[in-house]
Amino acid sequence: MRAIYILPALILAAALVLLSVFIVDEREKALVLQFGQVKAVREEPGIGFKIPFIQEVVTYDARILSLQTQPLEVTPLDDRRLIVDAFARWRIVNVVEFREAVGSGGIATAQTRLDRIMNAAIREVLGGVNSNRVLSEDRIPLMVQIRDIARRQSASLGIEVIDVRLTRTDLPTQNLTATYARMRAERQREAADEIARGNEAAQRIRAEADREVTEVTSKASSDGEVIRGQADAERNRILAEAYTRDAEFFAFSRSLDAYGRALGRPESSIVLTPDSDFFRYLDAPTAIAPPATPPQAPAPQPAQ
Repeated sequence: MRAIYILPALILAAALVLLSVFIVDEREKALVLQFGQVKAVREEPGIGFKIPFIQEVVTYDARILSLQTQPLEVTPLDDRRLIVDAFARWRIVNVVEFREAVGSGGIATAQTRLDRIMNAAIREVLGGVNSNRVLSEDRIPLMVQIRDIARRQSASLGIEVIDVRLTRTDLPTQNLTATYARMRAERQREAADEIARGNEAAQRIRAEADREVTEVTSKASSDGEVIRGQADAERNRILAEAYTRDAEFFAFSRSLDAYGRALGRPESSIVLTPDSDFFRYLDAPTAIAPPATPPQAPAPQPAQ
């Protein structure tokens, strides 16, 4: 009869033990609540205990969490509207303050409130500068300012904003069209200026090259005339020297020149007597004594 009561008692005791034990994962932080009030905080991993049916355990993610904000339209100082997306990393640093701030909404409520804080910080920082700073490398210190503002304003939530990044800073579609048109016009104007400067430089270089060609050609012609005159003088000197040394050779050379001038023109004909001095080297090149003067080429007769 006693065994009938012992078994249910053991089962009830085991159930009570199971209901009073909870396990905290290393990635979590836990709160023990009693009628909505925080009775214990468990941030270290391990086994914890609570009062069954009276106390409950709420766990929160202790890891670094991320928040991607919705596209936000911002108007900088120069009235050029920008579409901005931001990314934030945050974590729970005070789980009790976090619970008191967000209530039973937990992480979802915290992200909603942090999203509003981020939007306000982005508008405050980017609204105080020109869009050129936002679209350049200068936006890095702007992101630091946004992070600092968001960190201060979210401290009451028991969370810490670790980092903020602007993932997108674009102009609206209508602004992009106008901006592209203005950039295209600027590039076309710069291209026209470059082409005009290039043509001017080409004309200047071409004129300089023509001047140098003229100068070089004139100098070459002048030098050629001088060299040609010097060569003629040298040739005459050599011929005179050869005539002085060998009158026969001089007469022979001049006779060859006369033959070339007289016989080298096919459109003319020459009528001479066989004993003419003009052919003496052709009859007996070495047996004739040199005349006082070399033979002259006869005047060509028109062809019959």
